[in-house]
Amino acid sequence: MTRTPLRPLAQILKARVNGENPDAIERENLRQRHEEARNTSRARAEGRLLILGVFFLCAFFLVGLKMSLLAGSEPAEPRIAASGAQIVAARADITDRNGRILATNLSTHALYAQPPLMIEPERAAEELVKIFPDLNLDSLKRHFMGGRKFVWIKRRISPEQQQQVFDIGEPGLLFGPREMRLYPNGRVAAHVLGGAGFGREGVSSAEVIGVAGVEKAMDDELRDPGRGDVPLALSLDLTIQAAVERVLEGGMRLMNAKGAAAVLMDVKTGEIISLASLPDFDPNDRPRPLTQGDPGDSPLFNRAVQGLYELGSTFKIFAVAQGIDEKIVSRSTMVDITGPLRWGKFKIRDLRNYGKALSVEDVIVKSSNIGTARIAQKIGMDRQRAFLDDLGLLRPTGVELIEAKGAKPLLPPRWSEISTMTISYGHGLSASPLHLASAYATLLNGGLQIQPTLLRQDAYRPGPRVISENTSKQAREMLRQVVTRGTASFGEVPGYRVGGKTGTADKPKPQGGYYEDRVIATFASVFPYDDPKYVLVVTLDEPVETSGQKPRRTAGWTAVPVAAEVVRRVAPLLGLAPGVESVRRTGVTLVSQSNNE
Repeated sequence: MTRTPLRPLAQILKARVNGENPDAIERENLRQRHEEARNTSRARAEGRLLILGVFFLCAFFLVGLKMSLLAGSEPAEPRIAASGAQIVAARADITDRNGRILATNLSTHALYAQPPLMIEPERAAEELVKIFPDLNLDSLKRHFMGGRKFVWIKRRISPEQQQQVFDIGEPGLLFGPREMRLYPNGRVAAHVLGGAGFGREGVSSAEVIGVAGVEKAMDDELRDPGRGDVPLALSLDLTIQAAVERVLEGGMRLMNAKGAAAVLMDVKTGEIISLASLPDFDPNDRPRPLTQGDPGDSPLFNRAVQGLYELGSTFKIFAVAQGIDEKIVSRSTMVDITGPLRWGKFKIRDLRNYGKALSVEDVIVKSSNIGTARIAQKIGMDRQRAFLDDLGLLRPTGVELIEAKGAKPLLPPRWSEISTMTISYGHGLSASPLHLASAYATLLNGGLQIQPTLLRQDAYRPGPRVISENTSKQAREMLRQVVTRGTASFGEVPGYRVGGKTGTADKPKPQGGYYEDRVIATFASVFPYDDPKYVLVVTLDEPVETSGQKPRRTAGWTAVPVAAEVVRRVAPLLGLAPGVESVRRTGVTLVSQSNNE
């Protein structure tokens, strides 16, 4: 750094030559330096004052602007900002196949408290208990006066309750906006919809998540922001669903049954038009799951999907159809039914003595266990198992219900020859009514495999062929004979040409063995049989028909009349007009009517 001396030698010498005083020259230099420094400091200070003034001017302007905006805005409750990631509360609606609302969202509020802001916490607790009687007064007082800074009081409240809380006048009681899931039809389709609840919650929002049924299985799709306002369209028909549930409930009471299930399915597309399980519940107020005892006793248990039952003689048509398709037998082939049929220590018997032999068709019509077992012996274990797998009876159905994933049919630990024989008439393999409906649809729609679905299908997508169309036709004709002259005579509905098969299976005990006086009664049907449109399966748990001198539990007396009433009610709603069926034996034409019998 180069410094400039205060008294340069050249100036001193020059001053002495001219007779001037060097000290005066030095004082003048100092004065000039001080004056320059003072001017620089003044200019710097004036600049700083100018900047500070502009800053304060802007600050006062912004404060005034904010005050003006607040003065002109609507009054609102102060909120606490939610921490963490943003909560997405939007959820798509669910509709039936015709666009009618099954599940939607309703704007409501949650109630919470900030005790530090409360003026009279004790009085507030007493007033809240008057509005919400389920709250505990002592617990509220303890929370409000115990030093907590935040207390949830109610996750959802009605507008009337919100106004009552407002009237308390307590500033520490605050409201958070909510979107709650609403099921406007109450119990209708409860097991299909399942229900929804709150996931992550903040004071300003909460995510709505599915907890069961379609709501859980399709949760990601329903919460997808990319859907916009596009609802999820189910295959259900709301009107038909309500009709099926009403008839099923009446039938369950009339037959003194513990529970009931029904599945109505389109045989071509696999669309489920109605799926009912009783007893049911209201998804708006979903009950808590059972913590002990039999899960099947809970109203949350979906008997149509989760209920795995031995479905009895409804399986017999599978063995007969496979035998015909593989040309092992024909409908007229005579089968030895001399009984009992022995296999080791096991004995297979028929319910009644049908003589020494029956045609294959009459094996179905009379429902002979022995005849079906003999046909199954000819088919063999491996081919039987492969055929039942093609019908979807050995794996979960894959339908869009979270409960369906765990509903895997119960198979014998070792598939032996005796298993082949007993499974042919519906014992030794447990499946759900939905499994049975899917298998019947595949068997009777012309032989094309279907995948059951609860989503509306815009186009028909045929599956792989399982049996020939001719075999499918013969199976339908045999099932029609079961109704006209067999075990399902109560299943006749004039004009709708119902075909079907009954099944009565003893109910297994939890500790092993079977009850002697408890059964699972099932009727699996198709209508119209000659031009199949729909499959209907009705299952009753522990039914007893008591109109006669002795209690009757077989499906012909219990499940069949209930299924017939379902067909009678829903067929017109499905757009099926009563048809005309010719009677070959007499040549008389029978014109069926749509009115009740």
